[in-house]
Amino acid sequence: MIKCFSTDSSDTQLVQLAMASTKGLLSHALSPVYRVMNGLLIVSVFMIVGLWLSGNGTQAGAFDLARILVPDEARHMVWQNGFGILDQYQEEAPKALADKEIATVIYGKASATPGSGLMSAKQQTVALLMPSVAMAQVRPISHLSDRIPTSKIDPQALDSKLMVSIQNQRAVADFFEKKYKLDRAKIEEYVSNTVLIAKEVNIDPVLLLAVISVESNFNPLTKSHAGAEGLMQVMTVIHQDKYALYGGATDAVKPEVNIRVGAYILKYLIATSGSLRNGLKYYVGAANAENDGGYTDKVMAERNRLISLCQPTSPSKLTLNGKDLRS
Repeated sequence: MIKCFSTDSSDTQLVQLAMASTKGLLSHALSPVYRVMNGLLIVSVFMIVGLWLSGNGTQAGAFDLARILVPDEARHMVWQNGFGILDQYQEEAPKALADKEIATVIYGKASATPGSGLMSAKQQTVALLMPSVAMAQVRPISHLSDRIPTSKIDPQALDSKLMVSIQNQRAVADFFEKKYKLDRAKIEEYVSNTVLIAKEVNIDPVLLLAVISVESNFNPLTKSHAGAEGLMQVMTVIHQDKYALYGGATDAVKPEVNIRVGAYILKYLIATSGSLRNGLKYYVGAANAENDGGYTDKVMAERNRLISLCQPTSPSKLTLNGKDLRS
């Protein structure tokens, strides 16, 4: 009986040793997997924390994280928190004085009455493909855009003077008509509105046309799931106060309204971000992120394409012994 008990004990010890050995081998075999998983977990935590803190004490870190998770909502976050600096601009240029000075520069004469604000955009002398757009009864947005000093604007975003020519406007209209298969009357309306509004807001119409092209393909009914609407894809919910100037957000997609609000927002973002490229990044909702998905490059490429259409082409020349020979 004692012998049987000893045998059973020996068998139990052997089984325990075998199990311990098996666990040791399994643990040794899985240790690389554990190390990789732990490493990935640590890297993920550091990335999330680093991304969150990249805002340097602002909400930019939270924005960057949101941009990765829900890219189309990022623009909503940027535009919602960005317009407080206008009070500072209002202090630098009191409204009455600014209206008088800017009206003199843009329209060639001062405002009719001190408290009436800038004159209507339709009173500007601007050559347009469709002159009838200048007769529309639309309130200008100059009282907001003129608070932003020109000194704050990247020179690339100021009027290039390329669209003052009817020939250039026609060339641009031809380009977009073919590119997007648009109705000719509609594209002339959009181009004319953009030229008129760009003068009113004091921003380059070529830049606005490039933004419209990239944002909406000149389709005023375009709407993103985040709520960006119209030719300039303005976040309607965020900018209800500006649409209130035009009777409310129900008119948010009207070209003459949407372009005005979008042009003002773009000018503001260019001024506050320090450059044209940064302003475009903020406009699309890329804020402090390193990558805006190629949006800025697309707008700049379209802008350069339009500039090339508007610039005169010199005749080809051949030279022989320093003398020009026309081909």
